Amino acid sequence: MGDGAPERGSAAAKPTRSRTSYEPRKVAYLYLAPALVVFAAFLLWPLLHAVYLSLYEWDGIGLGTWVGLGNYKDVLTQPELREPFLHSLVLIVFFSVVPICLGLLLAWTMVRSQVRGGSVFRTAVFLPQVVAMVVVAIAWDRIYSPTGSINHVLSWLLPGTVTHAWLGEPSTALVCVGLVGSWVGTGLCMVLFLAGLSKVPRELYEAATLDGAGSLRQFFAIGLPHVRGELAVALTLTIVAALRTFDLVYVMTSGGPGTSTRVPSYEVYRWSLEDGKVGYGVTIALLLTAVILLITVLVNRVAEGDDT
Repeated sequence: MGDGAPERGSAAAKPTRSRTSYEPRKVAYLYLAPALVVFAAFLLWPLLHAVYLSLYEWDGIGLGTWVGLGNYKDVLTQPELREPFLHSLVLIVFFSVVPICLGLLLAWTMVRSQVRGGSVFRTAVFLPQVVAMVVVAIAWDRIYSPTGSINHVLSWLLPGTVTHAWLGEPSTALVCVGLVGSWVGTGLCMVLFLAGLSKVPRELYEAATLDGAGSLRQFFAIGLPHVRGELAVALTLTIVAALRTFDLVYVMTSGGPGTSTRVPSYEVYRWSLEDGKVGYGVTIALLLTAVILLITVLVNRVAEGDDT
């Protein structure tokens, strides 16, 4: 071969990595910088400041007194401060479990039965999601009142029935608040599950029918596996809604009667603004944030595990 022919395997034939290949990553960080600054200013810094306040006994006006982890110990050990978290567990049943079950039932019925006026029905069920929670609370407060619709219907069906103060008795107040949460959340869950079930090929249902599978068997074998992603979203949204609910409790019961409907978000308001114990209020808020974050991570982990 001549001297001008390139040698096989020479350095000129090998691809080289230029320094400019790393520049897009640096540019990407520059694009992310404004968002990171906003995140740090409006979320990270307030969160760190809240942790700082939780280590003090402070009335919000004067000088605070250092108590270290004393506020956390009190919240976790004193029944008065621990009780709201137990109430939240009850609300999770009404805000999450009941709406998800009803949403699955309604979505499956609409997909398999082709109900007439389905669009109108979906709009009516989803309507509570677009109404302000304060308006919902005021409306249901009137419904539950001694002269409200529920007592009128009961008096008509059962003449001589004694008027019941649904929100005025500890045995029924928390359940009544939870039922409102079920009414609000069912529409959201139904729409999510409708989106998941609409992606299922109709041929699968036809094949299952030919194999003799009934509607219930088709639901568990075909429908439910196709809404795992939507189920994870519904669980996350409804559980978070149950844990951070404030509007319904504040308007309908103000935490009463007694302490029967006190929940963590309401306790943050009560301790910080009404009783002047900011340390307790901030501590409850931080523990509530930790619980919400933990539940969100667990739900997403389970959903990712099912997809693999």
